[in-house]
Amino acid sequence: MSTTYSISDLAREFDLTTRAIRFYEDMGLLQPARSGPGGRNRVYSGRDRTRLKLTLRAKRLGLSLTEAKDIIDMYDSPRDTGAQLKKFLVVLAEHRKQLDEQMADLQANLDEVKAHEKEARTLLARIEKGASATAGSKQHAA
Repeated sequence: MSTTYSISDLAREFDLTTRAIRFYEDMGLLQPARSGPGGRNRVYSGRDRTRLKLTLRAKRLGLSLTEAKDIIDMYDSPRDTGAQLKKFLVVLAEHRKQLDEQMADLQANLDEVKAHEKEARTLLARIEKGASATAGSKQHAA
Protein backbone atom coordinates (compact mmCIF):
# COMPACT_ATOMS: atom_id res chain seq x y z
CA MET A 1 0.00 0.00 0.00
CA SER A 2 1.31 3.45 -0.86
CA THR A 3 1.96 6.14 1.72
CA THR A 4 -0.89 8.52 2.49
CA TYR A 5 -0.97 11.78 4.41
CA SER A 6 -3.55 13.66 6.43
CA ILE A 7 -4.05 17.38 5.97
CA SER A 8 -2.28 17.88 9.32
CA ASP A 9 0.71 15.81 8.15
CA LEU A 10 1.18 18.00 5.08
CA ALA A 11 0.55 21.22 7.00
CA ARG A 12 3.23 20.27 9.51
CA GLU A 13 5.73 19.09 6.89
CA PHE A 14 5.44 22.20 4.71
CA ASP A 15 4.75 24.71 7.51
CA LEU A 16 1.36 25.66 6.08
CA THR A 17 -2.07 26.13 7.57
CA THR A 18 -4.72 23.54 6.82
CA ARG A 19 -6.71 26.42 5.34
CA ALA A 20 -3.93 27.05 2.78
CA ILE A 21 -3.93 23.38 1.82
CA ARG A 22 -7.73 23.44 1.39
CA PHE A 23 -7.32 26.56 -0.78
CA TYR A 24 -4.84 24.71 -3.02
CA GLU A 25 -7.40 21.92 -3.20
CA ASP A 26 -10.11 24.41 -4.23
CA MET A 27 -7.75 25.69 -6.96
CA GLY A 28 -7.50 22.13 -8.31
CA LEU A 29 -3.84 21.70 -7.38
CA LEU A 30 -4.56 18.83 -4.96
CA GLN A 31 -7.16 16.09 -5.26
CA PRO A 32 -7.29 14.09 -2.04
CA ALA A 33 -9.43 11.01 -1.63
CA ARG A 34 -12.12 11.13 1.06
CA SER A 35 -12.69 8.75 3.92
CA GLY A 36 -14.67 8.52 7.12
CA PRO A 37 -18.32 9.41 7.74
CA GLY A 38 -19.63 11.45 4.85
CA GLY A 39 -16.14 11.71 3.34
CA ARG A 40 -15.11 14.27 5.96
CA ASN A 41 -11.47 13.20 6.14
CA ARG A 42 -9.06 14.08 3.37
CA VAL A 43 -6.50 11.44 2.43
CA TYR A 44 -3.58 12.82 0.41
CA SER A 45 -1.44 10.59 -1.80
CA GLY A 46 2.24 10.81 -2.61
CA ARG A 47 1.16 12.48 -5.85
CA ASP A 48 -0.68 15.19 -3.86
CA ARG A 49 2.40 15.69 -1.68
CA THR A 50 4.59 16.11 -4.78
CA ARG A 51 2.10 18.52 -6.34
CA LEU A 52 2.07 20.56 -3.12
CA LYS A 53 5.87 20.66 -3.08
CA LEU A 54 5.93 21.81 -6.73
CA THR A 55 3.26 24.41 -6.03
CA LEU A 56 5.30 25.90 -3.19
CA ARG A 57 8.42 25.89 -5.37
CA ALA A 58 6.51 27.73 -8.12
CA LYS A 59 5.30 30.28 -5.58
CA ARG A 60 8.88 30.88 -4.43
CA LEU A 61 9.78 31.53 -8.08
CA GLY A 62 7.00 34.12 -8.14
CA LEU A 63 4.61 32.24 -10.41
CA SER A 64 0.88 32.63 -9.92
CA LEU A 65 -1.10 29.62 -8.73
CA THR A 66 -2.73 29.43 -12.15
CA GLU A 67 0.67 29.29 -13.86
CA ALA A 68 1.82 26.69 -11.32
CA LYS A 69 -1.28 24.58 -11.95
CA ASP A 70 -0.85 24.76 -15.73
CA ILE A 71 2.75 23.61 -15.51
CA ILE A 72 2.11 20.89 -12.92
CA ASP A 73 -0.90 19.61 -14.87
CA MET A 74 1.29 19.25 -17.97
CA TYR A 75 3.37 16.63 -16.17
CA ASP A 76 0.23 14.63 -15.31
CA SER A 77 -0.78 14.31 -18.93
CA PRO A 78 0.71 11.84 -21.40
CA ARG A 79 1.53 14.62 -23.88
CA ASP A 80 4.91 15.27 -25.43
CA THR A 81 7.50 16.24 -22.81
CA GLY A 82 9.20 18.59 -25.29
CA ALA A 83 6.05 20.71 -25.58
CA GLN A 84 5.74 20.78 -21.79
CA LEU A 85 9.28 21.99 -21.38
CA LYS A 86 8.80 24.66 -24.07
CA LYS A 87 5.73 25.96 -22.22
CA PHE A 88 7.67 25.98 -18.95
CA LEU A 89 10.50 27.94 -20.60
CA VAL A 90 8.02 30.52 -21.93
CA VAL A 91 6.53 31.00 -18.46
CA LEU A 92 9.99 31.30 -16.92
CA ALA A 93 11.10 33.81 -19.58
CA GLU A 94 8.06 35.99 -18.89
CA HIS A 95 8.72 35.81 -15.17
CA ARG A 96 12.41 36.61 -15.64
CA LYS A 97 11.45 39.69 -17.68
CA GLN A 98 9.20 40.91 -14.86
CA LEU A 99 11.94 40.34 -12.29
CA ASP A 100 14.51 42.18 -14.46
CA GLU A 101 12.15 45.15 -14.72
CA GLN A 102 11.57 45.15 -10.97
CA MET A 103 15.31 44.92 -10.38
CA ALA A 104 15.92 47.92 -12.65
CA ASP A 105 13.27 49.92 -10.76
CA LEU A 106 14.82 48.96 -7.43
CA GLN A 107 18.29 49.92 -8.66
CA ALA A 108 17.00 53.32 -9.80
CA ASN A 109 15.41 53.87 -6.36
CA LEU A 110 18.61 52.80 -4.63
CA ASP A 111 20.68 55.17 -6.77
CA GLU A 112 18.32 58.02 -5.89
CA VAL A 113 18.57 57.23 -2.16
CA LYS A 114 22.37 57.19 -2.40
CA ALA A 115 22.37 60.58 -4.14
CA HIS A 116 20.15 62.08 -1.42
CA GLU A 117 22.38 60.58 1.28
CA LYS A 118 25.47 62.10 -0.31
CA GLU A 119 23.80 65.50 -0.63
CA ALA A 120 22.60 65.39 3.00
CA ARG A 121 26.09 64.43 4.25
CA THR A 122 27.66 67.29 2.27
CA LEU A 123 25.16 69.80 3.69
CA LEU A 124 25.64 68.47 7.22
CA ALA A 125 29.42 68.75 6.89
CA ARG A 126 29.08 72.40 5.78
CA ILE A 127 26.76 73.15 8.71
CA GLU A 128 29.08 71.49 11.21
CA LYS A 129 32.14 73.21 9.71
CA GLY A 130 30.37 76.57 9.88
CA ALA A 131 29.27 75.95 13.48
CA SER A 132 32.80 75.05 14.59
CA ALA A 133 34.27 78.08 12.78
CA THR A 134 31.70 80.35 14.48
CA ALA A 135 32.46 78.81 17.89
CA GLY A 136 36.20 79.26 17.28
CA SER A 137 35.87 82.98 16.38
CA LYS A 138 33.72 83.57 19.50
CA GLN A 139 36.50 82.11 21.67
CA HIS A 140 39.11 84.42 20.11
CA ALA A 141 36.85 87.47 20.64
CA ALA A 142 36.53 86.72 24.37
